[in-house]
Amino acid sequence: MKFGAVPLDKAEGAILAHSLRLKDGRLRKGVMLSREHVAALREAGMQEVSVARLEDGDIHEDTAAQALAQALSDGADGIHCTSPFTGRVNLIADGPGVVLIDAARINAVNAVDPMITVATVAPFHQLQAGGMAATVKIIAYGVAGAALSKASAHARGAIRLAAPVHDSASLILTEITGGPGDKGVEAVENRLKGLGMRLCETLRCAHDEAALADAIGKAAGDVVLILTASATSDPHDTAPSALIRAGGRIERFGLPVDPGNLLFLGDIAGRPVIGLPGSARSPVLHGADWVLARIACGVALDSAGMAAMGVGGLLKEIPTRPQPRQPGMSRAPREDGTN
Repeated sequence: MKFGAVPLDKAEGAILAHSLRLKDGRLRKGVMLSREHVAALREAGMQEVSVARLEDGDIHEDTAAQALAQALSDGADGIHCTSPFTGRVNLIADGPGVVLIDAARINAVNAVDPMITVATVAPFHQLQAGGMAATVKIIAYGVAGAALSKASAHARGAIRLAAPVHDSASLILTEITGGPGDKGVEAVENRLKGLGMRLCETLRCAHDEAALADAIGKAAGDVVLILTASATSDPHDTAPSALIRAGGRIERFGLPVDPGNLLFLGDIAGRPVIGLPGSARSPVLHGADWVLARIACGVALDSAGMAAMGVGGLLKEIPTRPQPRQPGMSRAPREDGTN
């Protein structure tokens, strides 16, 4: 591609490099200059104009962006590409889900040519309908076809959307005298709604291993959520022990995400079981969101996967507890929601 200032008599058919304000309006950058455009520029007293001109083998920015975006999704269900505009195409989710990204492929795309760029959300990011998974931007007005072909080959199928595979969840609340009661039910229900799931039942039982084991066995949802009145602070505490007693197993207790440290993950008869920390009663971004989203969408998650959540796992401070992790400041609420 050639770029630079040219006399007006050589500008027709070239791409305007910079927007210009004329007497009758604004001539926007990226427009293909017609005879009428050139006449208007001459009438405005201009003698030359900065343009870009594609050479043999070059691909226009919009065509290039569309081709690369289509390669990235490669016909994946649940994602569509917007119409190209100024060298940009966005990849948009059709419904709720978790974004699966092949980071090595994205990095390879971005290494081909600085004028070819792809930006994505973080791997496993949860989206709802209309959420943007990635954006393709061709920085120049055109790129070499060979570079685009190479980038598209790297990009093929690098982005997917895992849609929810579970429809319902049961929530089990344990109760103690003076406990939180139903606090947090709304926050849990909203988390499920964001994944296209429904809270099919809320079961209540005493904060007791035997009573909780019985409730776990009776739960009817595709996913079982446990929110105890007293914090679970050990792998042998009431909730994990109750799951084992009910015939289930624990995959991992403890999550390197804050808030969310006291979460545990297990299963019973093939159904996922998530033990929620008391801090999940708050609607703020939480480690439970990360775990629940993957589980709801059928994305495999084991102890190693949970351990890998620590990088980036220090989430936003809750506004009511400014900088609680700094010495000398007010103490943060515990995972059971108390101070």
